[in-house]
Amino acid sequence: MIGRVITSGTFSLDGGTWEVDNNVWLIGDEREVIVVDAAHDAEAIAAAVGDRRVLAIVCTHAHDDHVSAAPELSRKLAAPVLLHPEEHVLWRLAHPDTPPPDAELTDGDVLRVAGTALRVVHTPGHSPGSCCLYAPDLNVVFSGDTLFQGGPGATGRSYSDADEIVASIRSRLLTLPAATEVRTGHGDSTTIGDEAEHIG
Repeated sequence: MIGRVITSGTFSLDGGTWEVDNNVWLIGDEREVIVVDAAHDAEAIAAAVGDRRVLAIVCTHAHDDHVSAAPELSRKLAAPVLLHPEEHVLWRLAHPDTPPPDAELTDGDVLRVAGTALRVVHTPGHSPGSCCLYAPDLNVVFSGDTLFQGGPGATGRSYSDADEIVASIRSRLLTLPAATEVRTGHGDSTTIGDEAEHIG
């Protein structure tokens, strides 16, 4: 039901560039799938999708390492790209010659794939329009760069806010069941209960 592709590339912002590995999540079944965060390598993601129909390419936020392959993958698979409107400023930095996606994520939206509901949870802080996807039937939340194993995502760059990300995690994520698995944008998975100890 949940697949992962690890892609490698760079993240650039505020004049710096860093090498990163990203988790690209595929949620669905043998017929249809949603892609979460099309990072770096459209060919590798398309290969993992195979002949399944892609219902959407969901961007948890628009830092370039999370959306670098989104336009190409959208064209290749004829799939819409979904992004919170407050991320358009970062999308324009990543793709200055490509308009922001037409389809927008809104807090409380429910996306459906293969009989599973994914609820959009707006969690600003890492960036203004950062969103997570909560799948209660799977007991999983896809956290993008909002929450990692060991605590909150980074907030030391433009368009981020440390107090806001902690408030988002406390009010929007730590309220989920403690056993909820957190599938992150980078690195290993964790649980809401484990991360509650780091954030309080």
